[in-house]
Amino acid sequence: MTDLIVIGAGIVGLAHALAAARRGKRVTVIDRDAHANGASIRNFGFVTVTGQQRGQVWQRARRSARIWREVAAPAGIRIEQEGLLMAGQRAEAGPVLDAFMDTEMAEGCTRLTAAEAQDLCPRVSAPAGAILSSADLRVESREALPRLAAWLAQAHGVTFRFGAAAVAVEPGRVALADGTDLRAEAIVVCPGDDWATLFPAIYAGEAITRCKLQMLRLAAPGWQLPAPVMSDLSLIRYLGYAELPEAAALRARLEAEEPEALGWGIHLIAVQSADGTLVVGDSHEYGPTPDPFSRAAIDAAMLRQYAAVLGPPPAVVERWTGTYASAAGHSIVRAPADGVRLVVVTSGTGASTGFALGEEVIADLFGKEGTCA
Repeated sequence: MTDLIVIGAGIVGLAHALAAARRGKRVTVIDRDAHANGASIRNFGFVTVTGQQRGQVWQRARRSARIWREVAAPAGIRIEQEGLLMAGQRAEAGPVLDAFMDTEMAEGCTRLTAAEAQDLCPRVSAPAGAILSSADLRVESREALPRLAAWLAQAHGVTFRFGAAAVAVEPGRVALADGTDLRAEAIVVCPGDDWATLFPAIYAGEAITRCKLQMLRLAAPGWQLPAPVMSDLSLIRYLGYAELPEAAALRARLEAEEPEALGWGIHLIAVQSADGTLVVGDSHEYGPTPDPFSRAAIDAAMLRQYAAVLGPPPAVVERWTGTYASAAGHSIVRAPADGVRLVVVTSGTGASTGFALGEEVIADLFGKEGTCA
């Protein structure tokens, strides 16, 4: 018998495994796939702090970024980029950036003029200036997830059972599809957007659906981004900016000028990998079972957003789609049975906030460190 079973080896599951292992708990992680293959690797690997919703979500992102920095080197994970350059293109973006700088969320941020932004990154167009943050970071998620799992096994003794599908959970017991039973004091279920297998009634009650995104990798442009880049559409999507009163004017202008991009949920994020290639996106389409196909029109619309900020885009060398669980709010944490927690990040921020959320759930299950559970 082990102390904790975690179902799901995506970033949220690994976050819970880490939090428990750091307490000296014996942890087993099971996953139906041979390796992480879902939303946790089909993204930017961008641990976004700046712009997360004010309050608890922002605090979780700050804590999660600190944990990423703690575990990256021991786990052999390269931090590809640090910070964020939020480029303001329209005049209405300027007051949003200024208002953000007056909040506690601007810790570690510098307000740049248009000239200062271009000095930092000659390719960037930011007529309304920019914010440069030092809080954020980026990893290559398709490499980081397996390395994190391998390090948890080697350094913390976490047991992994890949290719093992959980079909039932009850207090102290997980039943696998092959007829095996696993036993543990506590169980954390992190199934992402799989609502058909475990606790489907909770998913239905929370009105969880799926969000489909499209992503692009562009050829190395021959120049370096000093930090990941976002722009105006991000200012009305990320709630740390969008909930500021000053965002209303920018939103109205974007609704008039960018109905196509808004209709597809597009906002620009551009990050750079060690080989110089750029990962660019993304879009957001919602439905219980989104089709798996990329739309050329969405790719073209994303590239237009790129061109407006960073100039003519290099050639596309890779395209992919991903899906994640989506609902109002940041996440759900439910206790469907004694010693069992269902944890689903419903905001697409697993990499950005999952480590802190994992600490909270493990503390709830096992008690505050230094106290009796």
